[in-house]
Amino acid sequence: MIHDFAGKETLNKIADNLKPYIHRTPVLSSEQINKIADAHIFFKCEMFQKTGSFKVRGAMNAVLQLSDEQKEKGIITHSSGNFAQALAYTANKTGIKATIIMPHGVVASKRDAVLGYGAEIIYSGNQPLDRENKCEEIKNNTGAVFIHPSNDINVIHGHSSCAIELINDSEKLDAVIAPVGGGGLISGIALGFKNFSKDTAIFAGEPANADDAFRSFKSGKIIPVNNPNTIADGLKTSLGNVTFPIIKEMVTEIFTVTEEEIIFAMKIIWERLKIITEPSGAVAFAALIKNKELFKGKNIAVILSGGNVDLNKLPF
Repeated sequence: MIHDFAGKETLNKIADNLKPYIHRTPVLSSEQINKIADAHIFFKCEMFQKTGSFKVRGAMNAVLQLSDEQKEKGIITHSSGNFAQALAYTANKTGIKATIIMPHGVVASKRDAVLGYGAEIIYSGNQPLDRENKCEEIKNNTGAVFIHPSNDINVIHGHSSCAIELINDSEKLDAVIAPVGGGGLISGIALGFKNFSKDTAIFAGEPANADDAFRSFKSGKIIPVNNPNTIADGLKTSLGNVTFPIIKEMVTEIFTVTEEEIIFAMKIIWERLKIITEPSGAVAFAALIKNKELFKGKNIAVILSGGNVDLNKLPF
């Protein structure tokens, strides 16, 4: 059982502390999409968040917990894009030096955004382990405080603010579906719903080509990702020892979706909602469409986690 995570009072306080730094993102619906899915869907639109994804919620909360001595040393992380932007933005707003380890193959728009916020980029190989090893090396050399993109309780607590907003801005929800990669978002969503809407079932969607969370969930132990190859580049990381226990206890099921299903869901969102979601952001909706019989006629929240798309490499 989980005992050492924040309760209602603390999560409310965290959400209040974040308000000056983040957007309260809208919840949108579409009658046409409701017909396609045969359900009442409430889309939490985190592409409208600062830096274009939910990640700034966790990054900002983690930095707000640091001591003055820690802030003096600066912060460091590894990220393929969205958490890199979030932490760079956070450092810029709080006057802290940020170092970001990014892969050589990083999307140019995400790289440019990190540099635009004034962070330093150090490049590594393109696999998650390459970034992690380089990050550890630089951290040991500089004394910078490492903030993990997902496997950090302060990051997770920050993401719970997304759930609190969603609960307050929607009708009573039967279920919520969020994407899962490293597990930070789904863990924060789960903590938020278990505290403020405990009867809402919690589901996750994951690319079949990076299905370590699905396999970990089924086996009861963490199975690291192995050579992920998915268009959803934000979901290529493995679960950690902080995120996995939350997911194991609080999530009802993890659904996997194919690359074609992700692209199809992404296209519907672009066409029907008239908003831009990145592939990772469309995974939860893809999972709903694939399993729509399970959600028929119900009120379902879907987390559209971000909208940082490389417009030069659209899949349609």
